[in-house]
Parts: sequence; C-alpha cells; structure tokens
Amino acid sequence: MIKKVAGPLVVAKIENARKGDLVHVGEKKLFGEIIELRGDLASIQVYEETAGLKVGDPVLSTFAPLSVELGPGLVSSIFDGIQRPLDRIMEKTGAFISRGIDIPALSREKKWEFKPLVKSGDPVEEGDVLGTVDETPLVVHKIMVPPGVSGVIEEIKAGSFRIEETVAVISGQKINLLQKWPVRKRRLLAEKSPVKIPLVTGQRIIDTFFPIGKGGTACVPGPFGAGKTVIQHQLAKWADADIIVFVGCGERGNEMTDVLIEFPELKDPKSGRPLLERTILIANTSNMPIAAREASVYTGAAIAEYFRDMGYQVALMADSTSRWAEALREMSGRLEEMPGEEGYPAYLGSRLADFYERAGFGKCKGTPQRHGSLTIIGSVSPPGGDLSEPVVQNTLRVTKVFWGLDDNLAHKRHFPAINWLLSYSLYVDNLKGYFAKEISGEFLALREKALKLLAEEAELEEIVRLIGIESLSQKEQLVLFISKLIREDFLYQSAFDPIDQYSSLSKQFQILKSLLLLNDLALQAVEEGILMDEIKKISVIEKIARARFIEDEREIPLIQMEIKDQIGSLRGKTIHG
Repeated sequence: MIKKVAGPLVVAKIENARKGDLVHVGEKKLFGEIIELRGDLASIQVYEETAGLKVGDPVLSTFAPLSVELGPGLVSSIFDGIQRPLDRIMEKTGAFISRGIDIPALSREKKWEFKPLVKSGDPVEEGDVLGTVDETPLVVHKIMVPPGVSGVIEEIKAGSFRIEETVAVISGQKINLLQKWPVRKRRLLAEKSPVKIPLVTGQRIIDTFFPIGKGGTACVPGPFGAGKTVIQHQLAKWADADIIVFVGCGERGNEMTDVLIEFPELKDPKSGRPLLERTILIANTSNMPIAAREASVYTGAAIAEYFRDMGYQVALMADSTSRWAEALREMSGRLEEMPGEEGYPAYLGSRLADFYERAGFGKCKGTPQRHGSLTIIGSVSPPGGDLSEPVVQNTLRVTKVFWGLDDNLAHKRHFPAINWLLSYSLYVDNLKGYFAKEISGEFLALREKALKLLAEEAELEEIVRLIGIESLSQKEQLVLFISKLIREDFLYQSAFDPIDQYSSLSKQFQILKSLLLLNDLALQAVEEGILMDEIKKISVIEKIARARFIEDEREIPLIQMEIKDQIGSLRGKTIHG
C-alpha cells in the first residue's frame, strides 16, 4: 500500500519486501524497483510517470529482481530503459507509451530454426553451446546452457520453435531459447585476460594516437556541440566489433531518431549488409521518465555480456553517463541521502566503477572454447565543458582511455574534435605487440614522433603570437609546417566522404610515415641551408594532402618515393632506398 509519492519515488508498505525486487505500483501496475528498506517501508523508484498515484493505492511485488530477457530477437530491436520493445508498443498504442503497458521484450509468437550441436547422452555444463539460431544474416545466436544448470542431455530436438518452447532436457530440466538475467548482476568470464588487441575504429586520431583495446574502457567528455554523439555514432558504424549495443541515456529524442533512420541505410563494411543487423538500440531519451535512465545502462550491459559469452566482440556505447548520474542525483535527493560533491550521491564513484568494470576480454564459460570481449565507451556531458566536475573525474579514475573533446576545434570545423594535447590512452603498451606484428615495428615510434611535433607546435604558437613567425629559425618553421600537415591531412577526417570516413590501420601507418619522412628529409635539407620557402613549393606536398582520399593504399608508398626524389633534387642529389 502506498504511503507517500514524491516524483518518481514512492514509499509503500509491502510484505516480505526485498531490496532490488521489481514491483507493480498502483491500479495501472506501473513498473518500479525497491531501492531502499526502512523498517516495514520500502522506497521504490518508479520507471514511469507517477501522476495520478495516491496514498492507499496497491503495490504488488514480483519477488524477482529487474531482469532482461535474453534470446533470439534481440538484434535489430529497439528497447526502452527497462527493455520494453518500442516498435511493438507503437503498433499497440501509437506514438506514445501508455503507462503500465506490459509487452514482453522478445516475441512469443515468432518461430526460430534451432540447429543442435550436441546430442542425447552428452554431458554439459553452464555456458556450453547446445545449438545455434540464425538470428540475422550477420549474427548466429548461440543457445547456451543457462547459469546454474549442468548434467546429461536426455533429449534435444531440431526444428522451428518459439522462444518458450522446450528444445532440450538436461537431467530433468527443460531448456528453451529464452534466458532471464538480473540487470545489475555481472555475468562472469571463465578467465579474464589482459587487453592486447585494438578495437579498430577507422578513425585516425583514435587508432593511431589514442587506441582502445577490445575489452577496454574509454571516456569521451566534452561540452555541448563538441561532437560526443557524432563520435559515438562513428564508432558504432565503423568499429570492428561483431555486436554493437547503443544506449541513448537521457539524450535528445531527435538524436536517437537519426540513429534509427541512419543505421538501416548504413552498410556494414565487412559484409555489405545493413548495420542494424548487428546492432541493439536502447532508447531512454530526455523526455522519458528519469528513473529508467538509471536502469538503461545496466540493461545494455547485461545484453552486451550475454553476446560476449557467445564469443563475440561486443562494443557498448553509453551516451551519456552524465544524464545517468543526474538520475542518480535526483533519486538520492528524494531518498534524503547525504549529498556528496555538487549534490551527487557519495556512491557515484563506486556505481560508475561497477558499470565500467563489466568490460573485459577473456575466455568464455563452457565448450567449445571461445574468447569474447566487451568494450565500454561512455560519453560525459559536463556542464560548460568543465572537466573537473565529479562525473568526469570519477569516470577517469576507472577508464583507461580519455578522448577529450574541444569545442574550439569543433568551431573550427575540425572533426573528430579530439584534443591531441589533452587526450591519452593507457593501452598503448598492451597493444605494442599487435602493432609490431600486424602493421610495422615503426608504428609506435612514428606515433611518438608525431605527438612530440604537435606538442612542440603548441609551445611555438605562443612565441608566434608574441613576436611573429619571421622570428623563428628555419627548423622551428619546419616544426610548424609539418604539424599543420599532421593536423589537416591526418587528424582531420571527413565523416561524409565515402573513402575518408574509414581508414584502415595500414593506411593510417602509410600516411603518417609519408608525413614524417617529409619531416626527416626536410630537416636534413634545412640543415644544409635550404630555406623553408623552397621546401613548401615542392609538388608532392599536394599529393600527401590527398593521400587520405586514395582508395588503394598501395599507391601511398609511391608518394614516399616522390618525397625522396623531390627533396633530393632540392639538395642537389638523389636519395636512394
């Protein structure tokens, strides 16, 4: 029975109440979750609009935690923060979600073709793959033995089944295509391994300068208009993950609409199929009830872990964790908890850590042996772009990659607007072996050299502002010139150009090698007395600028030969090798 209503917080008297249980509130049976118990009173965060609730209305507990449905039908779907299917809700109620509507996340009518991989009499345990379902042309859904189940297969059937129909019997337990899992409980790997393979995104400033590994974590903070959502979209489109889970947490509805319109039209670069065929969308926009934001990131994480356990490489994009933290702050205030910094709850840091710690790479439970990864990339929207505010700082404590967005770069139309002087990646050493083996032993040395040139450019710009470029030495002018080329011809990337929007690691290496070869040879020429004005006139510079638009990257080494020939001509001799 309801005793108090305060916005999304409802206080009620419930018999045998347990913290974390899902409850139905009021006559409309609104969804809610018990978040605090004081004596015989339970505090409930309601995931829907509470207008119209009154003291005395009934509250019924399900005696089960908030859980997600896991099974065929997840991919290509769009859910709200508590995994209600928005497309099927629209068919039933129209464009607006009716309060209390309860539609299962996964269709109970659709049939799926199940192909067994094991036979009767085989011993199985948790995580073993029983069979497969072709969910989309891009995703083979592996039906695994549910957690806590093991024994001998007494019966297993092939054919078309609804998700609640029995496909196997293991030691007397009926197994179907559907599993349920509490959203706040982590699904554990059998064995966690260090991150050692990069998540290739096709974005040069990320892959070369500030890479993230598969199973890693990244923070993307930036002020309004700096391009956080655009970067999240680019990563969702181009990252070499098998499955993308995109959580729009408190973002504007039109941004999620753009995703829904764009993704079916976008082609997966590996298969040529629509990108939506390997994407799951969770939309909890800014006009939806605030309490559901808190659940949406956990819903996304639980779904992502499920696909990781199949052996897939999964990337989870959370946009934006600031809106999630604001929901925590509002609920904490309603609960009359002692506020921490800037009004956020004192447990903000631990909640963020719990979320990002769900990332990882390693060996999955069960047979056949397989390795999966979950990479989490969260954007943060600090008020006024203040990177010292609590959500940014607490996120940076638990993530290993920082892509700091700069509104000055965005205003100059330089995208991605990642500030190369502020950003960092702590995965570079982990990925050293991969880059040396798969790309080149020079790769990281060139990266260090380019970053050093950009840092020198920042120092020299202060001098130029005070006394002008003419006062600089020829070597210093060369640093400014090469740094400008790195910024404009390597770091800048057009999301609208069909070739430039994605750049392979080998192409990135060749472009950077060309720029730094020009730097090294020009430096030798300057030391021999050749002026920068002459070096700037050589025709190959225009070809370097166009290298990012070259479709066949095998043409780029030819540009490097031209650099050697033209600088050699300036110096009065030919450079071989």
